[in-house]
Amino acid sequence: MNLGVLGSPWVGFAHYRELFSDPSFIQAFKNTIIINIYNLIFGFSFNVFLALMINEVQIRRLKSVVQTCVYLPYFLSWVIFAGLVQVFLQAPVPGDTGGMVNQLIVAMGGETIDFMKRPEMFRGVLVVTNIIKTAGYSTIIYLAAIAGVDPTLYEAAAIDGGNRKDMLFHITIPRILPSVAVMFLLNVSQLFLSNFDQVYNLYNNFVLSTGDVLSTYIYRISLGGGMEFELSTAANLLMNVMGLVALVFSNKFVKKLDVMGIF
Repeated sequence: MNLGVLGSPWVGFAHYRELFSDPSFIQAFKNTIIINIYNLIFGFSFNVFLALMINEVQIRRLKSVVQTCVYLPYFLSWVIFAGLVQVFLQAPVPGDTGGMVNQLIVAMGGETIDFMKRPEMFRGVLVVTNIIKTAGYSTIIYLAAIAGVDPTLYEAAAIDGGNRKDMLFHITIPRILPSVAVMFLLNVSQLFLSNFDQVYNLYNNFVLSTGDVLSTYIYRISLGGGMEFELSTAANLLMNVMGLVALVFSNKFVKKLDVMGIF
């Protein structure tokens, strides 16, 4: 370390060659992309849908209650929220009936499922828990955009005989499209990133094949005991560069839709 950057030997792409020859890195890279695509398809679209549905609630007190309920999970740490998820999804053990989800499955005549030890189900658990925890807070941007829509547009539509469906599709959605585009770009830029707090607190050795992502892989080979800080630095740089490339290309795509992008 005392040689400094300029005095140290240049290794070139040696660490990257080592990374791409490591099956664990390839699997983590694949899992990261798959999970983030699921989050983009289901999580992002659900956030927009939830904001539109909350806006359609006409009873002010009910609307406040709904907003409070969907916002609340965001203010819990992933440590607490992951603990709640494990309690709800717990498989039955001798002397215990299991979590609430398995109790419901049994009550409906089904067989219990050990969600936290099924690799083929773990990605779904990550996506659903991420939606439950973050969807309410994510709707704030869209609700703010909806609040900025000129009320006279709705009044004119009502005079012309438009119903709530017409107002939704012809006034609300077109007016919030720029905000949706910007949030979409920000989500695409995180395509190669992953929520370390969520995955680390939920995954285990049974689901490594489908649950291990780049952030947990980097932690494992560095601070988690691997002590390979050169590899972890290379993996982190690669992850951020690919995120920047994804952001640039998605920004160009959004601009072709006649919507202002980030730059």
